[in-house]
Amino acid sequence: MKAVTYHRYGNPDVLGVTDVDEPKLGPDSVKVAVRAASINPVDWKVMAGNLDGVIDVFFPVIPAWDVAGVVEQPGPAVTEFAIGDEVIGYVRKDYVQGGTLAEKVAAPVRTLARKPRNLSWEQAAALPLAGLTAYQVLVHALKVAEGDTVLIHAAAGGVGSLAVQIAATRGARVIGTASAANHEFLRSLGAEPVEYGADLVDNVRGKAPVGVDAIFDLIGGDTLSLTPRLLADGGRVASIADPQVKQYGGNYVFVRPDASDLTALTELVEAGDLRIEVAESFPLSEAAAAYRKSMEGHTRGKIAITVSE
Repeated sequence: MKAVTYHRYGNPDVLGVTDVDEPKLGPDSVKVAVRAASINPVDWKVMAGNLDGVIDVFFPVIPAWDVAGVVEQPGPAVTEFAIGDEVIGYVRKDYVQGGTLAEKVAAPVRTLARKPRNLSWEQAAALPLAGLTAYQVLVHALKVAEGDTVLIHAAAGGVGSLAVQIAATRGARVIGTASAANHEFLRSLGAEPVEYGADLVDNVRGKAPVGVDAIFDLIGGDTLSLTPRLLADGGRVASIADPQVKQYGGNYVFVRPDASDLTALTELVEAGDLRIEVAESFPLSEAAAAYRKSMEGHTRGKIAITVSE
């Protein structure tokens, strides 16, 4: 089968399309014929070697963790899915090697859920990692509820745009930071936009004079350091970008595969409460270009990879 692989750490130049063996099917896994995958910043950070001290990597690596496809064969212990079922997954295992930029992937059943019926393959592949990140931060870490005012940094990106919508479905008022060019987009998602920059605190306080109830940080660093000036008394903060959030009494969140949470996202999509923005789609043969686009850091929504029709 065809797959994107890399044999050493590096930049997108290390990526190439090669012929590899089909993945073996364990008892608790599902072999999925991949229709589409998507790129997340963590994918190129893994490729650069930035997670080498955290997770075992075995070369050659097939990168990426997001997938949408069709069940080709369930493992002998799998009862949740049958041949022909359309599924999505955040297929992160306990090591890095056999990812989703391939014609087929063996996915642990715990990583999969039914594909939303109203999404294209590319939209569906863009949902799992970003959607689970937003959902787990807002629902489990921040416990956002009706009446809360939530500030989401980098609200127009892949995770941020989904977080805006998820927070809104929970009855929260949402303030989102973004460049001026993305303000109308944020309004269309249900957020009140504010611009980055030196006036960020004043801009947010102008909308929430006593501070916000919860902050979802996707930037870290200097932006995270503004937290005490933005939070209301008793407010909560969580970050996926900077472990220093713990200094502010917050939670550092690393998304995990969860079939129940992924099913909840599917239900939101099918109810019309969650819109998936795909900025651009690349064929498998142009995966390196997709990585470069993601690394530019200015994408609205997600970058998808079309693997097969």
